Amino acid sequence: MSDHVHGPDCDHDHDHDDDIFIVTDKDGVEHEMVMVYTFEANDQPYAVLLDRNDPEADGVIFRIEEEDEDAFLASIEDEEEWDRVVQIYNQIVEEQEKE
Repeated sequence: MSDHVHGPDCDHDHDHDDDIFIVTDKDGVEHEMVMVYTFEANDQPYAVLLDRNDPEADGVIFRIEEEDEDAFLASIEDEEEWDRVVQIYNQIVEEQEKE
């Protein structure tokens, strides 16, 4: 997985067919999401997904969990974990914007 962060200055197509996930929101609406970035926080992997049909929308962060040899995405329900992960992700974005 690339360490590229998609943002307003991104200069390439956001169509990453290999990493498409169907995510159902709280209203039961399905969205085609594209995994655009992965990172670790406290030895736990996380993934950032963008809506494939609305790449200008904010990304969504999911925890990557593994069971046997399968990996799946899980919502972050714990507010403390969420705050920590968002802070780490924002630091990563800031560092990449400086480069």
